[in-house]
Amino acid sequence: MMTIVKNDSDIESIEQESVEETTHLDLSNSSINNNNKTMHADQKSITNKRYIPLLVINYLLLFVGSLSSSLLSKYYFIHKGSSRWVSTWVQSSGFPLLIFPIFSPFYLFQSTKRKPFSDFNSKMLTLSFSIGVMLGINNLFFSWGNSYLPVSTSALLLSSNLVFNLVLSVIIVNQKITFSNLNCVILLTLSSILLALDSNHEKPNGLTKKEYFIGYFCTISAGLLFALYLPVMEKVYKEVYCYEMVMEMQLIMEIAATVLASVGMAWDGGFKEMKRESDKIFDKGSEVYWVTVMANVVTWQFCFMGTAGMVFLTSSLTGGICMTALLSMNVLGGVFVFRDEFGGVKVVSTVLCLWGFCSYVYGMYVKMLEEKSRMRNLKNESSTEMIYMGNHDGVID
Repeated sequence: MMTIVKNDSDIESIEQESVEETTHLDLSNSSINNNNKTMHADQKSITNKRYIPLLVINYLLLFVGSLSSSLLSKYYFIHKGSSRWVSTWVQSSGFPLLIFPIFSPFYLFQSTKRKPFSDFNSKMLTLSFSIGVMLGINNLFFSWGNSYLPVSTSALLLSSNLVFNLVLSVIIVNQKITFSNLNCVILLTLSSILLALDSNHEKPNGLTKKEYFIGYFCTISAGLLFALYLPVMEKVYKEVYCYEMVMEMQLIMEIAATVLASVGMAWDGGFKEMKRESDKIFDKGSEVYWVTVMANVVTWQFCFMGTAGMVFLTSSLTGGICMTALLSMNVLGGVFVFRDEFGGVKVVSTVLCLWGFCSYVYGMYVKMLEEKSRMRNLKNESSTEMIYMGNHDGVID
């Protein structure tokens, strides 16, 4: 009888040890996962050494993408290109370019231990695909609106995008309204309105009331959807802890948007229209046509990569402000490349744009200095507390 009790006690002891070992292993695995997350989590922190390089690279991508896609689109339309489906398709079909920033850190540069898509779950896949469909619809609205409306009306309607962005950012991600961001939104909106008013002579011939209504609806819808897209992305990125994951989500989004555009093109004869346009309509010839289209594919992808990076590293409002500032600055590109007129109104608009953007950047710089100072003070307080505790323990001993 005593032997049985002893065996039961041994079994209980073994089971308890097994539970303790399992708990210890679970805690260790949890610790490893937390450490892995911590290793990447501070990429959004301004104190991290990768933060500034990533911010500069993404803004350069946004700058080059926005300016180049604007000039290439104008070149396409100047030389008799007019396909709405082509304008929609090129905005997202450059998604294969995202393979490089996704796979190169692990396989080529070996700068991270995280394998691509290793933390990509079904929830992130569903979110990415859904937002990608929304982005595809936005691209379609943008292209159709531009094809029907005069440049002045389109620019005037799109100038409200930044105001929508500010309001939706306050609602969705609790964006704080400060003098810096409110001042910037007002100045950039005024800059866009001035550009629109200065372009009131650019009205397409034979525009019917029906076409005007379609263009008006599509342009307003595009502005609202993109203003919604930015804060939604910021909210989603709060659960994302490294830049590689941002590009992975962006890849799924762009694939979804491209599938939507491709289905629409196939259904409406867009691919046949593209072939006919390259052979018979575009006045620079087929080779130049395809170079223009492919270059537009690349530059639009740069633009969206830069936008995603800016939202991840800063905020949706900052991304919207940067894009709006660049839309105004694209006017200068038209002056240098296409010899567009640069009258008094455009000068005032450009000054307002620079004033608003520079004031916002200065506000960000001051905020960055304050954050660094706060982190430094916290670190000093922590060190002082540890020294005090060490001295206190020594006195007790």
